[in-house]
Amino acid sequence: MATVPVEFVTEPSLTLQLLGWVLAGVALGCCSGLVPGLHANNFALLLAGIAPSVPGPPLFVGCAMLAAGVVHTFLNAVPAMALGVPDAEMAVTALPAHRMVLEGRGYEAIRLSALGSVLAVLVAVPLAVPVTWGVTAAYPTIRDNLALVLAMVVVALVASERTWHGRVGAGVSFALAAALGLATLDLSPDAPLEAGGMLAPLFAGLFGAPVLIDAIRGRGIPPQHDDAIAMSHPLVGVTAIAGAIAGAVVGYIPGISAAIAAVAVLVFVPGRSGDRGYIVATSGVDTANTIFALFALVAIGQPRTGVMVAFERVGAPLELPILLGGVVLAGLFGFVLVILVGDAYLEAVGRIAYWKISAAVLALLLCLSYLFTGVVGIGVFCLAAAIGMVPVRFRARRVHLMGVLIGPLLIGF
Repeated sequence: MATVPVEFVTEPSLTLQLLGWVLAGVALGCCSGLVPGLHANNFALLLAGIAPSVPGPPLFVGCAMLAAGVVHTFLNAVPAMALGVPDAEMAVTALPAHRMVLEGRGYEAIRLSALGSVLAVLVAVPLAVPVTWGVTAAYPTIRDNLALVLAMVVVALVASERTWHGRVGAGVSFALAAALGLATLDLSPDAPLEAGGMLAPLFAGLFGAPVLIDAIRGRGIPPQHDDAIAMSHPLVGVTAIAGAIAGAVVGYIPGISAAIAAVAVLVFVPGRSGDRGYIVATSGVDTANTIFALFALVAIGQPRTGVMVAFERVGAPLELPILLGGVVLAGLFGFVLVILVGDAYLEAVGRIAYWKISAAVLALLLCLSYLFTGVVGIGVFCLAAAIGMVPVRFRARRVHLMGVLIGPLLIGF
């Protein structure tokens, strides 16, 4: 049987240019990921507004935007862990990463998040074609029965609460968040920046403000211990792979967030991974979603994330080998950066009076809400913050607040 020679052709100058654009995206993603309350969608749409005026080939600009989106999913875990750590007495209602910080395991939590994200990148790239093929085949059925699918997700989430008190809180939280979404998502208020509409005040109020308000009474970040990972390597790998596959679901089904997918993933992961597994799974879903969203754009022609909306606006060609190469490179940079920056971030925050940090970040969230949605956004932020306190008081998961998106979708909004 005759062999066919394969020739690899490289253009050193173009390769260097591409590397430069990817590194620029990595730097942007690092900066945006470390800003508390800056949602990836808002950041992507800001980039989309600037990108047309950036001199450079659309493909390279698109690579930079994808790199920024990927690195953002690595670095946004750092402020989420370092900010909003409550008092030790409230550890039961704290987020999993905050519980680890309270136990002095913050360095480990950062490494778990980094592993979840980088393994998701390495797994999602080779799995993207077969998984996308399977999801695409089922997509028409899912689309036609989206309300039923989302209703099943909501029921499963409420039922997953361990107590009836928590289930009541879950139902109330979902209903209030859904009503808020119905009332505000279609608003288009005048604002200094046009970058994503009402998502900024809604998400900052529902998920950011309540954590910071509880943290004002906290004592801050306790001394952190060694960074050894107390979760078995095979379990980390299995959880990250499951999170990566779940990222495809998040990329295709609207309203399903990384937190919802992580809860589902942990049901099927063997062993009791607890908070560590949740961190790995959530990070994996969040990062893999960026890759699968690219394939969703190719397969069904619909941008499922803010990054993909921005990518489309730039008019970048869908040259998958080049784009995926940039994504993998950005993921490797993100893995290193989240560890280097994360440790220093925890140490810096630990040296400052914690109530001052919480108050300053709350003020920043108010400013971002105003910049993206004007005066209306400030009112929405405050109302969302009040609703965001409900699941905490019922000791239910905050994930039920995703009703802000699921609720409107359920009734065909």
